[in-house]
Amino acid sequence: MGGMPLNDMPWWRWRSNVRSALHMLSDPVFQRDVWLAGVDGYGDVTDAVYRLVEDTWLDNWSAEKYVGTIFRDSQEAALVDTAVLRVLRIMHQVGPDAPVTAYLEHQGWPEAVRAARDAHVRMAASDGEDPDAPPRTLEVLRILTRSA
Repeated sequence: MGGMPLNDMPWWRWRSNVRSALHMLSDPVFQRDVWLAGVDGYGDVTDAVYRLVEDTWLDNWSAEKYVGTIFRDSQEAALVDTAVLRVLRIMHQVGPDAPVTAYLEHQGWPEAVRAARDAHVRMAASDGEDPDAPPRTLEVLRILTRSA
């Protein structure tokens, strides 16, 4: 961990899930080497989208609603909103049960990856972490969100 504690935000567990999803959605090398290769422990695209919106309902309202609880400021929230909209648009077009290739080959995927990357980099930097570190497994995420 870097200089800022992960659990300094009131809803830091939700923040952790959003960051995990954005991290995976923002990394084309991870997507190729893990999702396309079928590596266990990380879930798939649908799992990442679910982590992005499951508790936050970011598929129904703006991240701005969570400034001060999940997101540190309006800029973080705006970047997350952009990423969510781009990813959800593709998910609605290809379907939630589509294979990984349907997402990665979608004409809008590079734009969604860029938006997720912008949000991920901002959030990681705000938390004092390296945005270029590899994504953590879902088991590591569970362990991190169990500890206080």
